[in-house]
Amino acid sequence: MFRSLIDFDKYLFGIVNQKASNPFFDSIMPFFRQPLFWLPLYLFIILFAIYNFPKKAAIWIGSLLLTITITDSVSSHIFKPLFERLRPCNNPELADSIRLLVDHCGQNGSFTSSHATNHFGIAVFIFMTLDKVWGKFNYLFILWAGVISFAQVYVGVHFPFDVIGGAILGSSIGYLTASAFKNKVGCIEII
Repeated sequence: MFRSLIDFDKYLFGIVNQKASNPFFDSIMPFFRQPLFWLPLYLFIILFAIYNFPKKAAIWIGSLLLTITITDSVSSHIFKPLFERLRPCNNPELADSIRLLVDHCGQNGSFTSSHATNHFGIAVFIFMTLDKVWGKFNYLFILWAGVISFAQVYVGVHFPFDVIGGAILGSSIGYLTASAFKNKVGCIEII
């Protein structure tokens, strides 16, 4: 049926970008991938840390920023130049069928999705370091990263394997930075 993983990836892209399309997703998915849309959440996380664990907040915020720096650098400066994969919105084979729901299609590579890499790195770092703080609600960060990643495919700027690869890469980096943080600083608890 499929000659290669790339063909299967394009098939999955068609399902998400074309067949799953609906007016509701068309109206919200472009926002889900915009950093400014999530700015209140980012500010809340920083203020929450400062207010609830002030003695560890600076090193926690610094470690979170380090996680983002590493995920973005590895995705953008190592993986994308290494794989040189065209984004779906730049792929001539898909020009007649793609639904591009944003006004900009990046010229850098497609694999891995930096949005997916960064947000899964953030989500796993928070999940591991604040597990005693938010308990079961911590899973919402993984869901949040998943929604942002899905939006990348839905709006036409990444293939599914780009976001899956980004999720794996980001989660791995988030795991490593969270483990280093916990080894150095210990667990964070609100007293």
